[in-house]
Formats: sequence, structure tokens, C-alpha cells
Amino acid sequence: MLARKLLVLLPVVALAGCAQQDVQVSAAGQAVASPFYVDPDSNPANWVRAHPNDPRAAKIRQAVAQRPMGRWFGGWSGDVRKAADRYVAAAQRAGKTPILVPYNITDRDCSGHSSGGAGSPARYRAWIGAFAAGIGTRPAVVVLEPDAVAQIGCLPTEAARKSRRDLLKHAVNQLKAKAPKAKVYLDGGNAKWHKPADIAALMHSAGLKNVRGFALNVSNYFTTADTVKYAKQVNAALSAKYGYTRTFVVDTSRNGKGGRPGDWCNPAGAKLGTVSQMGGGAEMLLWVKVPGDSDGKCGVAPNTPAGQFSPDLAMRLIDGR
Repeated sequence: MLARKLLVLLPVVALAGCAQQDVQVSAAGQAVASPFYVDPDSNPANWVRAHPNDPRAAKIRQAVAQRPMGRWFGGWSGDVRKAADRYVAAAQRAGKTPILVPYNITDRDCSGHSSGGAGSPARYRAWIGAFAAGIGTRPAVVVLEPDAVAQIGCLPTEAARKSRRDLLKHAVNQLKAKAPKAKVYLDGGNAKWHKPADIAALMHSAGLKNVRGFALNVSNYFTTADTVKYAKQVNAALSAKYGYTRTFVVDTSRNGKGGRPGDWCNPAGAKLGTVSQMGGGAEMLLWVKVPGDSDGKCGVAPNTPAGQFSPDLAMRLIDGR
């Protein structure tokens, strides 16, 4: 089990020999390695390798590429069972816990920048089953289908919304059966999207009771304090109506300065938040979104498609501009 400690980032450059690990210090001042896996093939890491002479490379390597963050899986992953297996196996060899983000729900993102996903409910059922089997009996953190619950209202019919709920419940059951050591968190949007009672009801209808907890602020910018306050309100609503509560995790990849409602698509002025760690007001603070990956052709990256890495976006997050 991951140790529950309050961790503070310690600059990598100050610790010789730790270039490939996110090294932190505990509240007692002891150096400890992060429990989470650093993805050696993240978009930022691949960009740094491909541009060793770029004047931005060293800063992006230190501040972003060497930090633990989520690996997102979707149609681009090819054979998803093999892809998940390779990634979790690499993390296991490193003695770390990987963060995985399945993002392939049918009718994903409706007509938004990240639209797509599995072409039919049957294809998604097969895909998520293969993903879960790839994790197998090894430890992992799984943030399940960002926006799929909070965005369910964009689906045009009740039949489509019921299909979405059924698919999420199927995903929950597949992960429980095939990846029993994975800590699964159903995504619940962010603190400025739905009223706490409304998102509690939506998550409950999508299988929340059968997972470890819920995730908030994925790919968004609201402060950890605001998000923790909201999570507690969600849990109060869950307790009042359904008789249970759940732990939660917060995406801190871009919330170092907070955000404004509606200003979510590559806004100017965002900043990196607390690096992935245990505790911090939630069960975990995680870099779920990959810093530097675009939200779409919008904001300060009008020509960068969703999911594509931009060194300019990364530098803006590092500098807070």
C-alpha cells in the first residue's frame, strides 16, 4: 500500500543520480522517492528527446517530463491489452505505481475537441475488458473515463444516456474482476460544473459504489482547496441519499493559479500545480492531464489539436503565463 505522507517537491537538480525519479521530501525533512511511475514515453519526454538542442528542452525535462503523470489510453493505443500490460509491467519493474487513464467511451466528448471513442457499445465493452486484463493483478491507479459522467447530458436521448451509464457500470465491473489491485476513481468533472447533489446522483448511477472513489478537476484548473471543499459536499450528498461516501483524488497538473468557470480551453495564465503525491487534502493529488498537451485548437494554442504536445503550452505552465 502506498504510504500516506505529506510531500513537498524537492528540485531534481539538487539530488545527483535521481534524474529519472521524482524525488520529494516528507514533512519530517527526509528524502523519499515518489511512489508513482514516471512515464519515460510521455509526450513531454518524447519531445525533449527529439529536440535536445532546443533552449526550452532542459526546463521542460526537469519541470514536466521527469514528473509522474497519467498515461492516457484510447484508440491510439493499438492492442490495448498489450499496451496496458507493457506499461504496468514497466512500472512494476521500477517499483512504482502507474497512473492510467482509459479514455475511449462511445460518443466521447460529444462534438467537442476530443470527440471520438469506441465506435459502438459492443466495441467499448470489449476494449475496456482488454484494458482491465492488461493491468491484471498488479497495483495501479485508474482514473476512469474523464468527462463521461459529468458530460452525460450532452447525449441526445435517454436511451443514449442509459447506454452511457451501462457502459460505465460495465467498465467498473471489468476492472473489479480483472484488475482487483487497481485503485479505480470514477471521474466526476470539476467543482464548477454540477451541483454536488447532481454529480453525486450521476456518479451513483454509473457505478460509483463499486469503485474506490471519484476523481475531480481532470484537465481543469480549479484550486485544490476549492476542489476538496466541493468533494466534501459531494460526499455529504452521497451519504444523505445513498448511505455511503467515497475517497477522492484531485488533478493538480495545471491548477497552480486556479481557474475561472468556462475558461478551460488552453487559457493563458495557468501554472503547474502540486506534483503527484499521496495526501494533500485528498487521498492523492495527481497529474492526470499531461502538462503541455493541448485541450484543442483554442485559447493560447489555436493551431494545436487536442492531445498534441506543445512546448509553448508547457513553458507557459512552468512560468505561469
